[in-house]
Formats: sequence, C-alpha cells, structure tokens
Amino acid sequence: MVFSVAVAGASGYAGGELLRLLAAHPELEVRTVTAHSNAGNLLTDAHPHLRSYAGLRLEATTAENLKGHDVVFLALPHGHSGALAEELGDASLVVDCGADHRLTSGGAWEQFYKSEYHGSWPYGLPELVLASGGKQRENLAGVNRIAVPGCNVTAVSLGLAPGIRAGVIQPTDIVAVLAVGPSGAGKSLRVDLLAAELLGSAHAYGVGGVHRHVPEIVQNLGGASNDQETVTVSFTPVLVPMARGILATSTARLQPGVSAADVRSAWELAYADEPFVHLLPEGQFPSVSDTIGANTALIGLAVDEAAERVVTVTALDNLVKGTAGAAIQSTNIALGLPESTGLPVNGVAP
Repeated sequence: MVFSVAVAGASGYAGGELLRLLAAHPELEVRTVTAHSNAGNLLTDAHPHLRSYAGLRLEATTAENLKGHDVVFLALPHGHSGALAEELGDASLVVDCGADHRLTSGGAWEQFYKSEYHGSWPYGLPELVLASGGKQRENLAGVNRIAVPGCNVTAVSLGLAPGIRAGVIQPTDIVAVLAVGPSGAGKSLRVDLLAAELLGSAHAYGVGGVHRHVPEIVQNLGGASNDQETVTVSFTPVLVPMARGILATSTARLQPGVSAADVRSAWELAYADEPFVHLLPEGQFPSVSDTIGANTALIGLAVDEAAERVVTVTALDNLVKGTAGAAIQSTNIALGLPESTGLPVNGVAP
C-alpha cells in the first residue's frame, strides 16, 4: 500500500530534508508541498538539489490544501503547528517537526515559548529508554499524531538516558555542551547566522538555562527514571561553522560504587539491537562527518575516574536523525511499516 503525503513548510531546511528522504521511500508518496512566502513557486526554486520533484509547485499552507492525505508532515516554525493541526481532523497521521506538541507541561511551554499551549502528542524518539524498561517506540504504533523531538534534545537524551535508566549515573548535575550547525535554526535570514559571523568563529547562545530545549531534555531524562523532579541539566549550545550536524558532549556524576564495566554495560544493553543508534567500541569517539546524510546517532562513552563522571560524545545530523529521519522513522512505526524503511544508515564522505 502506498500512503499519500503532504509536506507543509516544504521550502525550509527541515522540509527539504523530509522530501529528500521521502523520495526514496517505497511506501510514502509526496503529492502536495506547501509554503508561506514561497507559495506559487516551483519546489526546485527553493531546493535545486531535489531534481526528482521537478515540476512540483508549492501551494499555500492551509488546512484545505493539507487535508485528504494519509500523512501530513508539518515542518513549520515553532508556534505555527498547533492551530493548523487542530483544523486537520483525525483522518490523517499528522507529524509535527516543530516544538508545538513536544512538552507534556503547559507551564513549561508557556515559560520557554511564550505562546498558547496546544497539548502534547506521542513523542517521536523510538529509541528513548523508559523507566518501565521499554522504549518509546511502544507508544507510537497506530497513533495518528507524532511530535518529533528537538535535534539537540535527541543528542543529549540518547547520550545519557541509558545511564539514568540503569541507575549508574546521577540525574542531578548533568552538563551538556553542544557544537551545532546553523541549519538547526532554520532558513530565515538572521545576522548571527551569516557566513561573515560564523566562519572562523564559534558562538555560544541560550546560555544559563534559558534555551527552549532544556525542559524537553529534563522531560526525557526524567522519563528514564520516572522522576523529573530530580533531573537538573546545564545545557549550552555553541554555533560552529558547519552547515549541519551536532556533536554533544554530555557528562553526569557516577553513582557511588559503580564501575566502568557497569557503565558500559548499561549503554550496550540499551542500544545493542538498534539499527540507528550505535555505541562505538571502547576508546572510540564519533565525528559529525560520520553521520552526515544518515539517520544514525553515534555514541562514544568514557568514564573520567578522577572527576567521577561519565562522559558521552554523541554525533548526529540535525536534519536527519535530529528531525526528518526521526519523523519518517516514527511514521513507519505508526503505519505498521518496517521501522527502517526508506532511511539510510550510510553517511556521505568526505
């Protein structure tokens, strides 16, 4: 069976990456693409690299244009999906690549996003370990709404959740510093994203617990221990001059009496059978370039015995495993398709 697909926000980076991956998906067929300021233009005007869509024209982003499809992907700016999704009804599987439906706390949403809360949807990070011993994919089968995680959140959550679930690291005093490419900020023109500002430099932003991904990280790590109240995270993203990708260095305190072997066993157990999350051999750490174009997250793991901390280094492509790949992976589960359908594990090099 082939499922019909519409992509809203198709002219942006996330929308373009969705379309690139969907072009190779045997069960999902793109029939409608929409945009705001680019409506009326050819899709290839916005994405010249998507040659298989030559002739397809961008329509206006309205509920009327999106209805009638089996799957609707919303690749819209934060705060723009909630009201539109409410107009779409329950006939379609709606997958929100923005933040509007990620948080389970309305108070946290209002504090960090300063806009109306539209509720939470099933969370689209299949490999996320849960306090119950299962994984988040169990909550995605047959759903008709999916909230795709934040890209930075994916890197930190996959890097640390197994240790919290296994009880080998402490949920307080977690520190995560991320090197991130500017494509995660979208395609809108901003001075701090200009090449003249980025090239040859690095710039920290969202410093001091104010970044919007903080409550989502706390939500995920709290879900691994079933106790969000004890999780504290100091999260600092740093813009670096690479178009895409994330390298997340996340550390947490060891629980007393835990050995390095105990630590490694927790991550091995969590990811041994995962097609897209790979724990690297001891002493190896990933580079962002290892993941570009692939739906993979690669994790290096070490124990800093002198500091009594666990260190994880997680690399992923923010537009694939961090957004579009996660959206399609979760969609496959919801539709009852093999989870890895249409998704690459091989990156692009050099």
